[in-house]
Amino acid sequence: MTKLLKLCGLAVAAAALSVGAAAQEVTLKVHHFWNPQAMPPVRVLQPWCDRIAAESKQRMKCQIFPAMQLGGTPAQLVDQAKDGVVDIAFTLPGYTAGRFPIMEVFELPFMTNSAEAGARAAWDFYAKYAQKEFPGLRPLMFSVHDEGYLHTSKKQVKTMADLKGLKFRAPTRMTNKLLATLGATPVAMPLPAVAEAVNKGVIDGFLLPWEVIPSVKLQEMVKFHSETEPSRPALYSALFILAMNQAKYHSLPADLKAIIDRNSGAGFSATAGKIWDESQAVGRKPAVDRGNTFYTIPATELDHWIKASAPLYDEWVSNMNKAGLPGKQMLQDARDLLVKYKK
Repeated sequence: MTKLLKLCGLAVAAAALSVGAAAQEVTLKVHHFWNPQAMPPVRVLQPWCDRIAAESKQRMKCQIFPAMQLGGTPAQLVDQAKDGVVDIAFTLPGYTAGRFPIMEVFELPFMTNSAEAGARAAWDFYAKYAQKEFPGLRPLMFSVHDEGYLHTSKKQVKTMADLKGLKFRAPTRMTNKLLATLGATPVAMPLPAVAEAVNKGVIDGFLLPWEVIPSVKLQEMVKFHSETEPSRPALYSALFILAMNQAKYHSLPADLKAIIDRNSGAGFSATAGKIWDESQAVGRKPAVDRGNTFYTIPATELDHWIKASAPLYDEWVSNMNKAGLPGKQMLQDARDLLVKYKK
């Protein structure tokens, strides 16, 4: 009987060890809105997933679901991660209009023309001011994209007056506000709908960085591109986040948490920003090869645009003040960080 009990005990112990070993293997469900060939999932997300898999000796892996394969809309990705429907979401906080007003400072117009500087500044700013803005989430990376420009189908935009009466699609509420301030008519729609909307004349153009254009072949839908003189900050930027469900992170064993920690934060943000900067020339080339027409809006003209958009800064500062935050100081801190990290 004693021998039998010992054997049973050994069997139970072996089973427990087996269960323990199995529990150490983690598959992270990752959801995003891009098509699988787009730059951000290929050059930012996949290398990150490869790193955590290699460092964990394949005990922690990503299962990536592109193009909203798990359902919902891009605006719902943040809640999918927060609620644990997915473990990690890669998206834009600005898709959820008004929900992340603190970090929206990096979507104000004419802030930066360096994605790497923007990414570094955004991470520092988040750490100082915005951690409470993401309950239930653990941000792994913030970044902004390469410079955002104007792309039109029938008319080249050279001055602010040229925008009057034109209908534009823009990615976030701040860019929609900018368009309205400059005299254009903003039209809200998801990115996949833009090509058809231009083709049918529903919109006259769109605001986008070069990086995203080839992935949806938008260089074939427009003829004119209006870029901004490099001595001035870019017309706009949009903020990206890679965010993990907080409870999922806390459920990981200590060694896997450490791998996540090593591969997230300021360093990962800077790397992502640099990748976005590098993507600009590659994204622009298909429009050049097609023979599209390019125009650089001069600094003297852009100064009028910058002056016209000043109320958006005042509005953001006022909203921060109403929330009991030091709005003016926060805006200055964001600007100072961008200067600090600009090479």
